[in-house]
Amino acid sequence: MNAFDRREAGAHADGLLARRLANVGAASVLFYRQPIEMVGGRGAWLEAADGTQYLDFYNNVPSVGHGHPRVVKALQKQIAALNINSRYLHRTTETYLERLTATLPDHLSNVAMTCTGSEANDLAIRVATANTGGTGFIVTETAYHGNTSAVIEISPSSLKRGKPPAHVKTVPAPSARNYGDDIEGGFARHVKRAINTLKRRGYPLAGFVADSIFSSDGVYPGPPGFLAPAVAAVHAAGGLYVADEVQPGFGRTGNMWGFERHGVSPDIVTMGKPMGNGYPMAAMVTTPALLDRFCEDIGYFNTFAATPPAAAAGLAVLEVIEKEKRVAHAGTVGAYLLERLKAVQAGDARLADVRGAGLFLGADLCRDGDPALPDGDLATRVTNGLRERRVLIGAAGPAGHTLKIRPPLCLTTDEADFFADALAATLAAV
Repeated sequence: MNAFDRREAGAHADGLLARRLANVGAASVLFYRQPIEMVGGRGAWLEAADGTQYLDFYNNVPSVGHGHPRVVKALQKQIAALNINSRYLHRTTETYLERLTATLPDHLSNVAMTCTGSEANDLAIRVATANTGGTGFIVTETAYHGNTSAVIEISPSSLKRGKPPAHVKTVPAPSARNYGDDIEGGFARHVKRAINTLKRRGYPLAGFVADSIFSSDGVYPGPPGFLAPAVAAVHAAGGLYVADEVQPGFGRTGNMWGFERHGVSPDIVTMGKPMGNGYPMAAMVTTPALLDRFCEDIGYFNTFAATPPAAAAGLAVLEVIEKEKRVAHAGTVGAYLLERLKAVQAGDARLADVRGAGLFLGADLCRDGDPALPDGDLATRVTNGLRERRVLIGAAGPAGHTLKIRPPLCLTTDEADFFADALAATLAAV
């Protein structure tokens, strides 16, 4: 979605782009028809090599802001002093793990640090399988949970051809389009059917893995609490609930964790992207009993995770979130942004729906003002039109028709206005 097509460049590519294509080949992934060379970033803004300043409404990695001085200082100080693997004791590491688990339910007290969300979800799959004896997993139809060989199987959005394997059963995203006015009941019924389908196929349930805001499905926060009956059905079937907080975690939804909106209790929580504000950090958090059982057979170690620099970066992020009150800020500015987008929607029927929680929003684009006709091509044109108006944004959803709105948590109301005005102007132009 909004990916640069290297085949279109062909022999015409030159300069830095030609070097990228030669070095990375078919695995190269770049944004926009004309890729951007970035040279700097501060707060919610990025700077390109030509001096253009772009408002970043896409990048969920530096969540507390590009180049946040508190995070930069903490990382610089620690990496200059000591950078070793996690087989040694270090006070900063233990302080960070204690601060992190203090934000979670009490039963989630053991942390396995990783470097990426993919690794965290891969480990969660293994822990769930080891503890339940099951091998079946339930995810939503356009979910994305990572790119290891195991996790790609529960990431239908990544499959260019074919369907998920037999041990994975998908359920429709929790949208009004799929379930009408009863998202809670409809979603739970589909999860129960998926459990029975997996059992008939010979794959007893191991786990239900859900991104708490269903971002790759098109950003569906759903009514608060709607997940509870589905999670209860999973537990009744002997499965585990894995809350994938890689995208909605760390305050983005107006709660510290996305699952908190639903009053549910995960057995495993995975996290990543915003954890180190750009430093490669991720983690799987679970109960001592579940981790003990897994470690009886295999155990876990990660050379580059839980290092002192990682802990320093992660601790600084938690301090910024607390001291700058970023969770409440996401809720307040997110509500303001949602209202601004609804005003834009009122003036253009092609903006079919706007929804979200905190600073994680989705805006559906449709053809001819008909919500039943999702328009991925329009979303691509709007995305590139916004780029021309100095705003960067991504897309999601099964048809690539949903604008995926994830600005840094430091976003101001003036910057929210800048985006809303740019979106209205872009829609008028296309």
